[in-house]
Amino acid sequence: MFTKDGKLYVAHAEDGPIYVAGSMANRHGLIAGATGTGKTVSLQVLAETFCQAGVPCFMADMKGDLSGIAHSGTMSPFIEKRCNEFGMEVPEFQACPTRFFDVYGVEGHPMRTTISDMGPLLLARLLGLNDTQSGILNIVFKVADERKLLLIDMKDLRAMLDFVAKNAKEFTTCYGNISPQSVGAIQRSLLQLEGQGADKFFGEPAFNIMDLLQTENGKGVMNVLAADKLMSSPKLYSTFLLWLLSELYTTLPEAGDLPLPKLIFFFDEAHTLFKDTAPALVEKIEQVVRLVRSKGVGVWFVSQLPTDIPEAILGQLGNRVQHALRAFTPKDQKGVRAAAETFRVNPKFDTKKVLLELGTGEALVSMLDQTGTPAMVRRAKMLFPSSQIGPITPQERSMMISRSRLAGIYDTAIDRTSAYEDLTAQAAKDARQADEEKEAAAKEKRQARPSRSKSTFERILGTMETTIGRQFANAICRSILGSIFKKK
Repeated sequence: MFTKDGKLYVAHAEDGPIYVAGSMANRHGLIAGATGTGKTVSLQVLAETFCQAGVPCFMADMKGDLSGIAHSGTMSPFIEKRCNEFGMEVPEFQACPTRFFDVYGVEGHPMRTTISDMGPLLLARLLGLNDTQSGILNIVFKVADERKLLLIDMKDLRAMLDFVAKNAKEFTTCYGNISPQSVGAIQRSLLQLEGQGADKFFGEPAFNIMDLLQTENGKGVMNVLAADKLMSSPKLYSTFLLWLLSELYTTLPEAGDLPLPKLIFFFDEAHTLFKDTAPALVEKIEQVVRLVRSKGVGVWFVSQLPTDIPEAILGQLGNRVQHALRAFTPKDQKGVRAAAETFRVNPKFDTKKVLLELGTGEALVSMLDQTGTPAMVRRAKMLFPSSQIGPITPQERSMMISRSRLAGIYDTAIDRTSAYEDLTAQAAKDARQADEEKEAAAKEKRQARPSRSKSTFERILGTMETTIGRQFANAICRSILGSIFKKK
């Protein structure tokens, strides 16, 4: 529960409550733990606490469980036990204002962006391109920009790739070699991406990032992304969320230190962001995470192990909630040691040992204090949500989507004139012009051609006609002369 001194109550240890400092919530955080240890509920507790403080959140819902945040909770024996343990009164169960989103537009409002807004760097990761193919993709974007051709959806990018390939000689001198094989590989990657449904992600109306930063009746709006289908395409999922972060960074003004952040961004299954990722892109992620906090945005990564996160980024995550870990293999044991070493030591217990003993809903917690210093790690029990634990029904979801303030804004796709239409029209115009020029040249050639010389057959026929005519004339002449001489 949000308190007047700028603290958010999220957990309870033996020696008292544990708070997230509102002014430090943009210093990012980590929720880690093995499967089934309570990470999702901890995420829900944090999100609804921010909500009650007036801070909107964005979160990816992997199994549909987080949709329950839109519905008020009910008393249960577990919650009653927690209230007694924490010395709390029976809470006021309440829902959070919630909006549902879905890249595929099935279980929420569509979230689209344009090819241009995605940019060549993120698009190259999404397509799994190598350095050579990424270079060609950069050329395509450069040519499109110079010729003022809009890259909005997949067919625009396909048309531009075809155009650049057919006119490769024109661009090779300025930009380097453009091989048909590399262009073909990019086209195949696009086809594979379309097969995963990613073509629905690119288009218009493009999503306005400011729609994530809304409040209702003093509460922050919970923006829940349906990610169960999206997770079957992990590169699309991670690239999409990275695009959202990049858009937040480029769109929001500098905010400096705020009493509360403008937005909290929960990145579930965070390991997908860094798996098979080029070093240049990891560097880009690190830069965005480091700088986006100055825009008033806090990013919380959710994963099984802290080691799933690169060290350069892990070092920026000041707020930590670590649930139990398992140590069945040497690799697991190494992960436990690494997780224990990320905390400020508490002399009252062995951090490594406790990590293996934690029950469901328990965690080792360390938050930044008001000065930005990590607090000593404490063993704690996370609070319970005041919203519903578990998913809402499909009927409830549909009703909330239809009543949302965003209903009708993004639901219908728009296909305006862009690179595909412009290039198709230009190709048709060039084809007509080529036909007209060909016809004009043929006509001019016919008019300028001298009288046609006789063929061999015609010459033979002419000779025969001349010979036969001469013989016929001679025969007539002899007949006439013979008649004259006979009379005499």
